[in-house]
Parts: sequence; C-alpha cells; structure tokens
Amino acid sequence: MAHDPSTPLGARWHAQRARTSFCVWAPRADRVELLLQLDGAETRTAAMTPTPDGYHHAEVEGARPGTRYRYRLHAGGQHPLERPDPASRWQPEGIDGPSAVDDPTFTWTDDAFTPPPLGQQVLYELHVGTFTPTGTFDAAIEHLADLVELGVTTIELLPVAQFPGARNWGYDGVLPYAVQDTYGGPAGLRRLVDAAHAHGLAVVLDVVYNHLGPQGNHLGDFGPYFTDRTSTPWGDAVNVDGPGADAVRRYLVDNAVRWIEEFHIDGLRLDAVHAILDQSARHLLEELADEVHAAGRRAGRDVHVVAESDLSDARLLRPREVGGYGLDGQWLDDVHHALHVALTGERDGYYADFRGLADLPRILRDRYAYAGRYSPARQRTVGRPAPDVAYDRFVACTQNHDQVGNRAHGDRLGHLVDHDGRKLAAAALLTSPFVPLLFMGEEYADPSPFLFFTSHTDPDLARAVTEGRRREFAAFTSFAGELPDPQDPATFERSTLDRSVRGTGEHGALERCYRDLLRLRRALPLIADPRAEDVAPTLVPGREAILLRRRGGGEQIVVALNAESQAVTAVVADALGPWHVRFDSTDPAYAATAATTDRSGDRHRRAEPDGTLTVSLPPRSALLLHQEPA
Repeated sequence: MAHDPSTPLGARWHAQRARTSFCVWAPRADRVELLLQLDGAETRTAAMTPTPDGYHHAEVEGARPGTRYRYRLHAGGQHPLERPDPASRWQPEGIDGPSAVDDPTFTWTDDAFTPPPLGQQVLYELHVGTFTPTGTFDAAIEHLADLVELGVTTIELLPVAQFPGARNWGYDGVLPYAVQDTYGGPAGLRRLVDAAHAHGLAVVLDVVYNHLGPQGNHLGDFGPYFTDRTSTPWGDAVNVDGPGADAVRRYLVDNAVRWIEEFHIDGLRLDAVHAILDQSARHLLEELADEVHAAGRRAGRDVHVVAESDLSDARLLRPREVGGYGLDGQWLDDVHHALHVALTGERDGYYADFRGLADLPRILRDRYAYAGRYSPARQRTVGRPAPDVAYDRFVACTQNHDQVGNRAHGDRLGHLVDHDGRKLAAAALLTSPFVPLLFMGEEYADPSPFLFFTSHTDPDLARAVTEGRRREFAAFTSFAGELPDPQDPATFERSTLDRSVRGTGEHGALERCYRDLLRLRRALPLIADPRAEDVAPTLVPGREAILLRRRGGGEQIVVALNAESQAVTAVVADALGPWHVRFDSTDPAYAATAATTDRSGDRHRRAEPDGTLTVSLPPRSALLLHQEPA
C-alpha cells in the first residue's frame, strides 16, 4: 500500500460512512496497533496497514466523535509502548490520557466576516487561562464586546496546544494538533473564534514549531522528529532538514494549515523562528507561509503569518522571488526595549544595548535598532537595515507576555512607572506607524502580575525549570531575590486579571486614554499609512524627548514625546499654517481624579512668522499635532 500525501494525519471522522480513518507516521515501529474504546466496551485492537515510507493506516467502523484511542508501538522485540496520537485533535483526559476523535461538525456563522489587513489591525494578546477567573474559551467570549469598544480589531491567543496539567503559558505544548482540554478543547476554541468573528474581531493564534515541551513528549518513539545536531534553549530542536525531515515538515505545515481550515483562525504568530535551523533549499518558513496563504485563499480570506525573531533580518518578510521567506509580518521588540529604557531607566541584560528614545530614529530608519551594528549584550554584530520594508509589516508593543512574564515578579509596565508614564507609553505606541499589540489588561493598568507558571507532575523537571529561570535572568539585577514558585497554584491564580479596578481612578482614566488614542488612529490614517513618507525624527538635544513628523496626502502630523521628569521645550521647523492639537496626555479627562471632567475639545496652534512652532511639553507627556491639507 502506498501512502497518499493528501491523507490527513490523525483521526478523521466520516459521518456519512459512520467510521473513522486513522493515519500516523511511525517509521521507528515495526508494527502499529490501534487501541480503541468503543461505546464504553472493553478496549478493541485494530491492526494498522504500513506503507514503505513509515505511515500506518486504519479505518474503523463504529469509531465516532468522542471515541478514545491510543497507538501501540512494536519495535525490535522491545516491550510495546502505548502512546497518544502525535496528531491528536483532542486529549479530554490530558496529555497522559488517550486521544479522542474530534467532531469537526460545527455550525459556523462567520461567512460574512473578513479580517482586516495586518496594517490596519490592533492586536490584543491574551492568555486564555488567566484572562478570566474561569480560564476557558467560553468565559473569554463574555469580554469580546469590551475589546471592540476599546478599539481592538484582533485577539491574539497565546498557544493553546495541549500542555502538561492545567497551568502553563502554552510554550510547553507536546501535542501541537490538540486543543488544551482545560480551556474547553476543540469545541470551545471553535465557539470562541465564531463569537469573535460575530463581534468583528479577527483571531490570531500563537504556535510553536521550534521545540516541544519536555513532559509527555513521546514523538521520538514514533520517528526522528528531533535532531541532536543542534538544540534550543527550551529543549531538543525539531528535525526540519535531516533524515526523515520531509515527514516532520509535513507534520508542522499541516498543523499550521489545520488551524486555518478546521478552526477558521485568521493568522498565525510563529514563536522564536530564529531557533528553527534549516539548511534546506526551501526553508520551512517559506513552505509554511505558502501553504497557509493557500489555505486562506481556499477559505476566501487573507490569512497572515507573523514571526518572532531576534535576528533583525527582513529576509523573513521579503518575497520569495528575491530570496525571502514571504511572511507577512515580524515582531519588533526593539520598540519595546527603547521605550522601556526611556521610561524605567533599566539597563540590565539586553536593555544594555538600548539608550531610550535616542534609539527611535535608528529603528524608524532601518526598522531595527541593530542593523549591522555591534551589540554589546550579544558580543557580536547583529542584523541588517531594511528601509524598503513598510512599517506596517512590523508588530510593536510596550508590553507582552515575554517582557512582563520574564521578570521575577511578573511586573507589568504599570507596576514600574506612574500614571503619566503609562499614558506616555500608550501614546508612543498608538501614534507610531507600526502595528500595535496590547497585552491583556494594559489598557486599564491591571494590578495583577503575569508570572511564569507551570503544572509539571515530574518533580525533577519542576525543580529544573525554577533553577533554569534563575540562571537565565541572573544578568538582571532587578530580578534579584526569590522567584515565585512556578508550580505553586497561587502563582497562576495571582496572574488572573483583576477587572474590579476598571473604571476607577487612574485605571478608568488610562482606559479612556487608550480608547481615545485608538479612535484617533482610525480617524487619522496618516499615522499608519504605508504610502506616506517615512517618519522624520528629531531628538531634543540632551533630553529624553523627541519629535516624530510624518507627511502624506498634503497633511502632516507631529508626535512629541517627553520622557523626562521635567518640562521640555521643542521647536518644529518649517511649520507654517494652523495646527490642531488632536491628543494631549495632560488632558484633564485622563487625570486620575477627573473621570467626569469635560473634554477641552480640539485646540489650535499657529506657527510664528518665521515658520517655527514651539511646543512645550510637561514632564512625562505626549502631544499629537495635526495639520490638515491646505
């Protein structure tokens, strides 16, 4: 029997024939048996038919959605191993339990939904387990309307692939096709995506293809899924270019496509692609992007692929025709690092490479802070300039799960800076030309930390995780002291959002600020228009203050940022004509005690006869000026 490459991996329910087909790649097994629990009866064994290239197939009448099953692997006369399906869609009893046949039938109501282009998106990163006290997909649905009112266009879910236990960031997933059972499984994810689309929200999913978690990871028993030629900081590297790599690549690419086809996901965020080492003529990322884009076209919508990478290399984004990988976007952590240094003064670890607002001109010009420059923190030259790549191909933030959670105490930016600093950070991000990403709760300065948490059942592994984090962040003096125990359920519970503060004092004022900035971003397309001129930055000499000017379509804007603890005066040259103050972070409506204060409305400023416009910036403040077309 020859293997048909189009045959889906895993279990596939055929309703019309009342049977399920099974397919698994297991070249390390001489023989594979399928163990099934049908209708509550005793376990039934079914032989699987092998193919020359290591695949095993079976079709079982009576196996239907909900049927539990495992694979029994026989190899070299050794004791047989019973394992869940590497392409399991559902693990109702967790990673150590049997796989279950998923019911793909779902009454989707999103035919009329069209996700916005990446450049018009406002992303909202959330962790399903801590987004609500219940920590499920269904519980998250209750808060979608709030995100729409805020001005968010897209929710970005941290990884939902099956991980050990009930508490995890999601980057320890071991069954990439299965949807975490404690979140609500595959049915719950479908309900969330459909509800999001009904609210006009797109859904992006964070996926991890550079490694798998350590506990419950049995893929090596099936075949050469991993390589010993290299490793990642998080475990064995996935084999994408060695012997057997064709099947491994198919496993990963098909996984990406299944999120689009089976769950109507609108985009993927690829975790740490710099850890995917591939010497193939066609890089895995290129193949994956091609297949995901094709799946989107078949579904009648544009689906985007965005990568996280620390290489400062736009090869990820360039078209295949010029040697690129053809991805749609890339996370740009440099913006976060520059603003974080400006607002907090921290210079530990990788922050030692950044100088604050003085980094913004280089980032805006080259798209990276380090583009062919020597990095003291890395002790090597990093990156290359990419001024030809549009701003709207880069996703920027002032907070995300990594930058918050990888602090000893999960400090959000709101824990590190005062109310004025939070407003300044919001203005710097939301008036930038990059695609903005918010981290759940930042819009109202949620008081809860976002800590690192796990629920490994192996005590040696749990101890190794804690010790490893201490070593990893030893360079950060601000992380000194005792780390919260990732295994303690209280660490997880402390990380759940506390919405009780919304609408009160500084929290309510900050949320008004975010809402108004997002409304302004929609009202002034020039802020993020990829066709406009590049932003022209002007640093205020000797100060943590900067003017950012952009022109296009006969109009122009100036964003003035002052991160100093004292007032700063800046001058805008060649500024004839009236200017409108469209945003001022010192507006009384954004003050902690002025929730009911009337807004001052639009204000006007006019340049001096010599064409200069003097801008006075109070401490820790931001201002956006707009000049309409003549």
